[in-house]
Amino acid sequence: MATADQVKSLIKSFLADNDKNRFRTLSLQVAAHEAKKGHLSLANEIKKIVDDSQQENNKIIPFTPDLSDLVLLTTPKGHMGELVIADDLKLKIERVLKEYYNKSKLTKYGLSNRRKLLLVGAPGTGKTLTASVIASELSLPLYTIQMDKLVNKYMGETSSKLRQIFDVIKKQKGIFLFDEFDAIGTERASENDVGEMRRVLNSFLQFIENDDSESLILAATNNILLLDQALFRRFDDILDYKKPSKEQIKILMGNKLAGFRGEFEISDVVKVAEGLSHSEITLACLDAIKEIILDDRKKVTKTILKKLLEDRKKAYRD
Repeated sequence: MATADQVKSLIKSFLADNDKNRFRTLSLQVAAHEAKKGHLSLANEIKKIVDDSQQENNKIIPFTPDLSDLVLLTTPKGHMGELVIADDLKLKIERVLKEYYNKSKLTKYGLSNRRKLLLVGAPGTGKTLTASVIASELSLPLYTIQMDKLVNKYMGETSSKLRQIFDVIKKQKGIFLFDEFDAIGTERASENDVGEMRRVLNSFLQFIENDDSESLILAATNNILLLDQALFRRFDDILDYKKPSKEQIKILMGNKLAGFRGEFEISDVVKVAEGLSHSEITLACLDAIKEIILDDRKKVTKTILKKLLEDRKKAYRD
């Protein structure tokens, strides 16, 4: 059963703090604890109760038709345990969650919780997953704003669309991820820049600086060097993502192949996976699982996994 500390924290979050988000998160931690002990039925029942409660309590304000093609609403899934990232990066994310849970304490001292985060790193290193995990942990809907479509489809109207999006951010509490952020966030002094994009960036800087909503605003980019320097001081924190280390590769493959791995040491294939992103390694593991299922085999072999990892690397060399 749940540990004594978990039970005490659950009671405190509900009776003393009246913090429903904290209560849900602690409930999921209890579910994870029970799953590790092999009590899968109980763990699934707890998770279903929490998920059903989340769906009932989240009142989603629909986007107007002229914004619906720019914003994707998804039901977030995932938990902190799925993030196989550097310890210092995980601590930053945990600090965001902790400040959100305790924002009423901070408000008493004239302080606010971290709400504006810049996520930087190569594709497939965990930026989008982080947004989903934060949304899931906080029991909030996840909205993804497709910045490339905003710029390409609505040139001349971009600033107006941004204003509409920030109006929704104020009305609808949630996690708002500005994906492909460098589409508008490039250096304003760039020789290739155009007047329209400078105006759009200036508008974004103004909107995000004036935002005082309860939502969390995340911006993701693959290249921090492209961003205008004025952006950095508008964000409460910068999260820098790297490709997985050897140890992280072992953990990631162990997680993804759980229940399907044959009699081989994961360390034997780590070298083949070096240089690939989290997403590429995950896809190779899932391909290996699908292959053995279709061939009516039960376990992934070292040979199969190495081949699929090498195929991923070869695709980039070619």
